[in-house]
Amino acid sequence: MYAAFWRILPGPWWVRLIIVLALLAAVLSALMFWVFPWVSPLISPGDVSIEPAPTAT
Repeated sequence: MYAAFWRILPGPWWVRLIIVLALLAAVLSALMFWVFPWVSPLISPGDVSIEPAPTAT
């Protein structure tokens, strides 16, 4: 899959690398600004329900 994606990109290898890095930056910024804040209320890591282990007497 990645080889097919690499082949369809235009230009020499260094132009392809710049395009891939720009696309990766765009995906990561979209995740950080839209997806993670939207999912954050659904996954509340502060609501931990682990009970302490019983102590041996």
